Amino acid sequence: MTHHVLTAEFLHESNTFKRGMTGLPAFANSELALGQTAIDGRRSANTELGGFLGVAEAQGWQLEHVISAHAEPGGPVSREAFEHIAGLICASAHAHRASLSGILMALHGAMVTEFCEDGEGELLTRLRAIVGPDLPIAITLDLHANATPLMARLANIIVSYKTYPHIDMRARGAQAATLLQSAMDGTTRPATLRAHRPMLDETNGGRSDAGAMVALYARARAAEAEPGILAVSINAGFGDADIADVGPSALVTYDRANASAESRARVIAEGIMDDIWANRFQAVNRYLTVDEAATEARAHHADAPLIIADYADNPGSGAYGDATNLLAALLSAGIANAAFAPIIDPEAAAALTSAGQGATVTLPLGGKNDPAFGGGPLILTGTVVNVSDGHLIGDGPMIGGLPFSFGPTVVFRVAGIDILVTTERGQMLDQQQFKAFGIDPATKSVVALKSMQHFRAAFEPIAARIIVCDSGALSTPQAHLRPYKNVPRPIFPLDQ
Repeated sequence: MTHHVLTAEFLHESNTFKRGMTGLPAFANSELALGQTAIDGRRSANTELGGFLGVAEAQGWQLEHVISAHAEPGGPVSREAFEHIAGLICASAHAHRASLSGILMALHGAMVTEFCEDGEGELLTRLRAIVGPDLPIAITLDLHANATPLMARLANIIVSYKTYPHIDMRARGAQAATLLQSAMDGTTRPATLRAHRPMLDETNGGRSDAGAMVALYARARAAEAEPGILAVSINAGFGDADIADVGPSALVTYDRANASAESRARVIAEGIMDDIWANRFQAVNRYLTVDEAATEARAHHADAPLIIADYADNPGSGAYGDATNLLAALLSAGIANAAFAPIIDPEAAAALTSAGQGATVTLPLGGKNDPAFGGGPLILTGTVVNVSDGHLIGDGPMIGGLPFSFGPTVVFRVAGIDILVTTERGQMLDQQQFKAFGIDPATKSVVALKSMQHFRAAFEPIAARIIVCDSGALSTPQAHLRPYKNVPRPIFPLDQ
């Protein structure tokens, strides 16, 4: 039997503390492609859609791919953007509901919209109203999902990433598609249950390279081989969302046709969450102050660079990406042969572009969105050494083969530091984000970049050493500095 399957990708990680909304232009800048255009652009890359397509072609599915939509993490998704993208998905489901065998979607799991806290739950609710309660629905989630009870109730199959940095998107897409195939064939009757603890995040953000989570991911993989256990997903949560269902969770998709599977699934899920709770004080990262990071940079003498990650100003968690505290400390320390990326400052990027390559310019840089988080503008004098449209193709483990754009981008050399000044948002997770603009990070003594963990996939191989600092920006690990109002209390770490 040929199965008719509707697929879509609709991903956004929403930071509710960030000013403004994430609208359609933000999706268009990252990924907003329909049907075959999306397939052609994403088939060969490390994407969930790539994983879907591999199974679909092997099984002979009739595929109805609606849209691939992704925007860089930022403020809640605007109603206009959500209604447009979700509307296309729901319209396709309505048009094909009589012949559909299943629905398969790549979602994030931490989407907040202008009008509701659970964007994925809202989309699933609308789809269930169209296709009914019995059609199998499979979804993939980012490891940093705030997976809600509604998601677990409405999606039969849930498969989350098991790596951070995220390098297994294609594999998880293929896993979800394979489980959907079994459900459509009637050989399994999947359902998903959820366990949760009162925390903003798993203490190490779900790191899969160090800390307590390494063993838990291994336990999850082993459990997936047990009879009746189809998928075990561990979500670290996304604590930059001030919502009721925030925090880490374990999701176990089990086979209702197996009489003992549900009880075993509950034991697995609760056991994982017991361990996450027990390890809540065991942080792997040591967060240096910006002055401590600058001292480490001044003392660094090696053939390979010291990588300094500004954890708190990570655009990949919705921070503004224009915090200046770390840059100010490095300049004050007289650091030379260094690179710093990015400062997301459209106004400065435009002024430097207008000045042109070779120009000497004095201007205020960064710190313009909310100086209370990460520092205000710096008045700097430097030289424009590169002007670009900001477009590149990634070649690293995370975005290799995919296009990426910072928008109009300038390399601004101030003293001994090459500063990447960009227009559009994006965290540092690929060396091409330097190389495309004439900076070879491997030749620098110090490379300061804005990212929490994803940078490790591309930059760890060239690093002599990696340190992590807290610049006091919006995604500071000091959660008590953010004005939470909606999370349930008590909750760790706000309440010790």
